[in-house]
Amino acid sequence: MNTPSSIKKLKTKEKIAMLTAYDYSTARIMDAAGVDGILVGDTLGMVMLGYKNTSAVTMAEMLHHTKAVTRAVKNALVVADMPNRSYSSVKQALKNARLLIKEGKAKAVKLEGGTEVAAQIRALTRAKIPVMAHIGLLPQSVKSQKGFKVQGRDLLSARKILQDAAAVQKAGAFAVVVECVPEKLAKIITKTLTIPTIGIGAGKYCDGQVLVYQDMLGIYDKLHPKFVKKYADIGAAMKNVFQDYSEEVKKGIFPSREHSFDMDEKIISSLQTNRCRKKRNTNCG
Repeated sequence: MNTPSSIKKLKTKEKIAMLTAYDYSTARIMDAAGVDGILVGDTLGMVMLGYKNTSAVTMAEMLHHTKAVTRAVKNALVVADMPNRSYSSVKQALKNARLLIKEGKAKAVKLEGGTEVAAQIRALTRAKIPVMAHIGLLPQSVKSQKGFKVQGRDLLSARKILQDAAAVQKAGAFAVVVECVPEKLAKIITKTLTIPTIGIGAGKYCDGQVLVYQDMLGIYDKLHPKFVKKYADIGAAMKNVFQDYSEEVKKGIFPSREHSFDMDEKIISSLQTNRCRKKRNTNCG
């Protein structure tokens, strides 16, 4: 089974492939496919629960979905997102991270931010809770960042992201997600750090990549990020199947004989006879 330590050792040796998952069935398929890590992301708020953004996701919801994923996984490293307002203080971060690790059975947690959450990361790692950091675009802070926009394009913001990268590494994070930053800035971050960078919209020079699986399969169509490669249009295929099913049910095509069960005709005859006697109906049969 992959661990934070084994993932950390992959830097410069092998690219790291991660995907998001939020349920048992999907996580089981991903694990069998051999992905290195599975992130139970708070993106579940949008792609699974229908929220407008990730900020409304609760600890109870994160814990629920984390448990579902960890029941399925045998080999991949499962990282659970700490939702918005669950790590505002060190004390709160410790309490909620322990829930995700002990009850959720996650092997690590992820929290957003750089220098401003360094104290929380430091406290968690001292408590032997592995932390994956998250810098660049911070979905939980999307309002203050003025929407889902590329971060670090000007000198001031680029320097801030570099400071954040150094801060989370110094605080003890074993890896860092770098989201929506220019490719060349991500390259500098990756070369500067000794811990792996996991890119999402950060170009090819990161040590690994992570995508929301509903995006790459065309299941969630409310957002169309430039950085997403659509590997298949499963969403369209699902829609077609559901339409075929509905039509067959309405026309009486499904279920057919092959989808039905038999029983002894003598028993059927006996049931009908008894029913007729009870109703004293001479026309039965």
